[in-house]
Amino acid sequence: MIAVVTVLLAFPLGYFLRSHLAANTAYAIAYLWAFVFQGVYLLLDAMNGGRDAFDPKDFPLSYGLVAAAIFAVGFGLVAAGRRVGTKRRVRTLAAA
Repeated sequence: MIAVVTVLLAFPLGYFLRSHLAANTAYAIAYLWAFVFQGVYLLLDAMNGGRDAFDPKDFPLSYGLVAAAIFAVGFGLVAAGRRVGTKRRVRTLAAA
């Protein structure tokens, strides 16, 4: 779910929002909501005996590292979207 939020929201937020701070904050809020939702879902599955998520006896370090990497990639996509959006706006202003 966090990967879906990153792919669907990070680049468009950077592209459409002029403020870098607003784009990063909006992405962080959306990502963190999805992270909490996904974490609770996986925890409940593990508590009900599901072995698909992770073993509740082991600390899920790999899950945390992957989640952090996805979070960082999202900020990179926000920056890329901002760069593309800024170039488009400058090109439009120069043509006018």
